[in-house]
Amino acid sequence: MVGNDGSGWSGIGWDDWTNLSLIRARLDAGADPNSGAHFHGRPLHAAAECGSPEVVAELARRVDDVDAECEDRTALWGAVFANRPDNARALVAAGADPWRPMMNGWSPGRLSLATPTPDLFALPTGKTGLSAEESTAVAEARRLIAALGDFDDDGYSIACVAGITAAEAARRLEAVPADDADVEEIMEDPWADFDASLSIIGVTDVPGGCVVVQPCGYAASDPGVIKRLSVGTVCYGLFANPKSGNQGAVARDGEIEEWDTHPGGGSTYSGDSPQEILATYLYHGHAEAYCYAGAGLRPTDNRSITGRADMWLRLPEALR
Repeated sequence: MVGNDGSGWSGIGWDDWTNLSLIRARLDAGADPNSGAHFHGRPLHAAAECGSPEVVAELARRVDDVDAECEDRTALWGAVFANRPDNARALVAAGADPWRPMMNGWSPGRLSLATPTPDLFALPTGKTGLSAEESTAVAEARRLIAALGDFDDDGYSIACVAGITAAEAARRLEAVPADDADVEEIMEDPWADFDASLSIIGVTDVPGGCVVVQPCGYAASDPGVIKRLSVGTVCYGLFANPKSGNQGAVARDGEIEEWDTHPGGGSTYSGDSPQEILATYLYHGHAEAYCYAGAGLRPTDNRSITGRADMWLRLPEALR
């Protein structure tokens, strides 16, 4: 149970799952080891994802079932997904099963083969490792994330389009070349005239297709834009919303296929396809790379996002 008197799991935050003396004291005072942890639901799941192996071992010793599931995941899945190999080892030592099926062909052990510690568990006889396609996806994810790097700012939007050139994107959008002085002014201070900023986009050719970017604004991922870009192909849109986080969308052959997605998020579900489960793990915390990969783009740097576009265009009134 959770109370307001310091009993149960009240007041326990993300960082507290590394504090063995605190967690042990709560348990000794009657906190339920099987439930009541804020957000995670199960204390062991919380510790597996963001705690220490000592706390994981303590909780694992007290729970009814070390492989109990919460939202289709065991604590071991959470430790592997969060890249916490020491926590995973503590769970296995307590009896957790690395090869328990739970995610459309994936188990914690099989997922571990895609992590930076692929030798975390020995592959038992008869168990399937990564396919050639999956191994290629792992290698490309690491290359792509390194090529794009980290993005400290937000407020921008992108559209990653498979199989078309920047020139073809401009034609589909009926966009015209933007005035160099207007582009320079917007790049220096996009907030000076935000409405004007929304009319300007950059477009860059990359291996596999092209990328549309708006350094400050949502227009590159607007439904009207990505539907036009996706005719006969696929387009992944992303708005790095400074207020509510990453907002994604997928358009295919002129229609919105997915809307208000959360690219780079960390939630996997048993109903997801095997490919989507792997992509969700590989691109956790890397929303931009997720969109590039979804469209099959293979950039060698982050020029297509950071403002050094091949061409700068002005959108027609209908798309602003």
